[in-house]
Amino acid sequence: MHTTPSPRIAVVGCGYWGSNHARTLAELGALCAVADRHEDRAGALAGQHGVKTVSIDDLLNDGEIDGLVLALPPQYHADMAIAALEAGKHVLVEKPIALSIADARRVVDAASKRPDLVAMTGHVLRFHPAFEALEGLVAAGELGTVRYIHSHRVGLGKFHAENDALWDIAPHDLSLILALTGEKPVSVRGVGSAMLNRLSDFAHLHLQFPGGVRSHVFTSRLNPYRERKLTVIGSKAMAVFDDVAPWNEKLAVYHHKLWEDDNGWQSEMVDPDYADIPDGMPLTRECAHFVDCIRDGTAPRTPVADGLSVIEILSEGTVRHD
Repeated sequence: MHTTPSPRIAVVGCGYWGSNHARTLAELGALCAVADRHEDRAGALAGQHGVKTVSIDDLLNDGEIDGLVLALPPQYHADMAIAALEAGKHVLVEKPIALSIADARRVVDAASKRPDLVAMTGHVLRFHPAFEALEGLVAAGELGTVRYIHSHRVGLGKFHAENDALWDIAPHDLSLILALTGEKPVSVRGVGSAMLNRLSDFAHLHLQFPGGVRSHVFTSRLNPYRERKLTVIGSKAMAVFDDVAPWNEKLAVYHHKLWEDDNGWQSEMVDPDYADIPDGMPLTRECAHFVDCIRDGTAPRTPVADGLSVIEILSEGTVRHD
């Protein structure tokens, strides 16, 4: 149990996801303030949690605030994160941390100049207990050599003025794929399709990694059903992290049999084994990790450098549209 006081965190941006951060940090005893350019929205959220509102102009000079969670429209993330670091504030920046490689690198550079501060990317699914269990299976060699990883994250809605389906949705799965492979891709090929306006509503990314792993990511915000699946194909077994499935079926491991005989490759399907997943909300675990890193002086599992790696892939993957 920690005996040192909890750091004091302000949430900047009181929209849907910022409100979730505020609620979670309040439950952890770390929320001290909220800020939003819409004063009425900030005031309402502050009233819910019994904390103060702070103008965005005053945030950086407020000595009672140790760190900031930035849940702003992404075009504002980079400049605000850099200003916060330069003001001596710890930061958790929601994804994407910027809308260009140059801006993302500016954030990483600012963080490198302040190694005493926590600079973390909000890749919340990295903290999902089912994904952590999947990471453990891969690290322990339970799936054998990983050959292929594919993700499908599709549904209907959330149309943003600045973000297409690729930039809004794919960062989730790219962060997971990068964590599992432990390396950056050497080849990225992307295709997007715009149905409603100039922004792509469908996007495919095909990735190739130096260790031999290949991967594809499919995202859509014009899909009649909701799917959130990450599938890992290994030489010994296959695993599926399905975030729409019931909790006790979130992580399925398949030991299908494959063999080659005189008639070619043969297969035999078996029922999946479901991993025992401990309880825990990903956002709660992410926010608690941010608080612990500030309090203990430890490096975050999802540094802003991870956010830059995702931006690099997204930027390369948006070259081709049809």
